[in-house]
Amino acid sequence: MLKFIQELQRRTPLGWLQLKLHKGRFIVALSGIAFADILMFMQLGFQSALFDSNTRLNRDILADIVLISSQAKNTPNISTFPRSRLFDASDVPGVKAAEPMYIGMVTWKNPQTRKKVKVQAIGFNPEIPALNIPEANAQLDKIKLPDNFLFDRRARGDYSQVFAQIEAGKDVSTEIGKRTITVNGLFSFGASFAADAIILSSEDNFLRLFPQQKASSVNVGLIYIQPGYDPTQVATALKAHLQSDVKVLTRAEFAKFEEDVLRQESPIAFIFDFGVAMGFFIGVIIVYQILSTDVSSHLQEYATFKAMGYGNSYLLGVIFEEAIIIAAIGFIPGYIIPLGLYQLAASATNLPIYMTLARAIFVFVLTLIICIISGAIATQKLQSADPADMF
Repeated sequence: MLKFIQELQRRTPLGWLQLKLHKGRFIVALSGIAFADILMFMQLGFQSALFDSNTRLNRDILADIVLISSQAKNTPNISTFPRSRLFDASDVPGVKAAEPMYIGMVTWKNPQTRKKVKVQAIGFNPEIPALNIPEANAQLDKIKLPDNFLFDRRARGDYSQVFAQIEAGKDVSTEIGKRTITVNGLFSFGASFAADAIILSSEDNFLRLFPQQKASSVNVGLIYIQPGYDPTQVATALKAHLQSDVKVLTRAEFAKFEEDVLRQESPIAFIFDFGVAMGFFIGVIIVYQILSTDVSSHLQEYATFKAMGYGNSYLLGVIFEEAIIIAAIGFIPGYIIPLGLYQLAASATNLPIYMTLARAIFVFVLTLIICIISGAIATQKLQSADPADMF
């Protein structure tokens, strides 16, 4: 190892010196890699926000097991199943309680701007907390009152005056359809790609907003198991006991169900994947053009090295050295700029857009691959160069 380090110290950094010689070309290469990294970071950030925001409700369910219709495609547009299945589930050993949850998309009028936006309404039994939202669970008594709802303070849009009134102890009224409702509490949750916010209330208040939906038709069944029972084993027993019109999922499976639907069927997820691929190929093309030009402009020098006895492996190492330098230095602005863009996008959309270590490592690896592929293509001309043809 020590001998290898000594060899590196004695080695002339020819790749770095060639890049420094043509500063304009070097800056263009760094800009190209930075642009490709920014594009990939932004696409991956938006894709992650899509998955995080649209599966947050699934992940925050407090029930141990979830029942949904076998026809359900995703949570925002979920189907219904007979409420009698909850009574059937109660007969399975280990089941402590089986409660209904109602989910639906509604258009509500922003009390401050009077603009109509889409929000997701959720109704459940206020006697049993259904979601892991402590701030909302502390106010469940409020939603027992007719037409009273809790509202998301992290909603997308301008609600500053509304929040100030509610925090001052004043109720705020607005309209959903042809019905007037009252907002008498706030909690923090967050917007998603499907809805600007969520509102929480009792199942009775939910059904008043959806007169076409009967109480006997449930969107989600919340199964709470008794202490000492394994959720997986109880879920297996429920699958055997219940009819095929319902799907039995553990809490983890319920979250995965939503993400799988997004990955496999959502056109938005495909668009983000396509954007990452475009950033990758843009980076390959730009770096290839720079390295190819560099090889062409120094072809006689490389031929001289060959005539002196240096093999192709040494000359290829010089090109790959340039590629790795471009990747490493170009990644720095390509990483820093998205940090600011993430904050800007998050504040504008109220979506969970943020940098993660795993994403940074992934993009850096892609950057190295971009530059290595570009270097490999650019060296084709170098490998076929004959010193006798150069002079």
